[in-house]
Amino acid sequence: MNISRLWDEAQWDAEAQKDQFAIDVLTGLCSSPKQLSSKYFYDDHGSELFQKITQHEDYYPTRTEFQLLDEVKQQLTMHVEGVEVDIVELGAGDGHKSQLILQGFLEKGKKVNFYPIDISEKAMELLNEQIDSHPRLQIHPVVGEYFDGLKFVRKQSKNPIFLLFLGSNIGNFDRTQNQGFLRRLWKHLDHNDQVLIGFDMKKDVAVLNRAYNDSAGYTRSFNKNLLARINRELGANFDLDAFQHFGSYNPILGAMESYLLSTSAQKVYIKDLERSFYFAEYEPLHLEYSFKFLKSDIDFLSKQTGFEVVEHFSDSKGYFVDSLWQVQKS
Repeated sequence: MNISRLWDEAQWDAEAQKDQFAIDVLTGLCSSPKQLSSKYFYDDHGSELFQKITQHEDYYPTRTEFQLLDEVKQQLTMHVEGVEVDIVELGAGDGHKSQLILQGFLEKGKKVNFYPIDISEKAMELLNEQIDSHPRLQIHPVVGEYFDGLKFVRKQSKNPIFLLFLGSNIGNFDRTQNQGFLRRLWKHLDHNDQVLIGFDMKKDVAVLNRAYNDSAGYTRSFNKNLLARINRELGANFDLDAFQHFGSYNPILGAMESYLLSTSAQKVYIKDLERSFYFAEYEPLHLEYSFKFLKSDIDFLSKQTGFEVVEHFSDSKGYFVDSLWQVQKS
């Protein structure tokens, strides 16, 4: 397996990454309300905790989408003409969903060039262990930002692109950001290329709240791990026991919101920033949004950003939709 690395070594060295982390923490803790970027959840321990979350019975999205993809993997191949296809995945994770889709195309006799794109080289190595080898499958991992990676892939081949953006990652963008992201994606694709996007649907609030407050406490540990990371990497003195995890559905936004609440008035000192930050009693520290959708929202997004819906694939409960879109360009 040959990994294509697109970063500039100077830009992505450890010191530069630490400096950016410090800047983002400073900016977030100076905001009102205080906030931290969810992109910093995924250090090694955070990634392990997230895998536990996705495997817990209270957390339905990963399990539901996996079962859905297993059911429709053959149907997906019917929408791709020709004997060769480039399957591109943005943020492939451990690759267990990718394996299902690749299997569907290979069983139909297609030659598949698989380009998983991720900022984490470790993720690419783990994915390679997950994907079964096949004589008609070539894997070309790309380490870099999504759109840099997509631009790189487009230079490698002129085959039709079947792009995957699974796992309800689109829900991490707000209602304006998601249109910007999708329009940018449209600009990097050709007419009739296709995109399969995962959408977590609006549903019973009890189901949502249970998923983001699992009974094993993995989500609580996952969120607090971000404070532990700041302690370890930036020399902070966050007392993890002095913060309470709170996840709740906001029906006005149509999103799950994740917070840590300071259970007492306190000051936190961060050595690398050379300053303290005051938290009032029960002051919220915002960590993440996870937006939920109706099918009408999906249709609206596709039309607004230059795509046409080919088909919505949904599980029997209507909990999750993997929506297949086609790029429309004149």
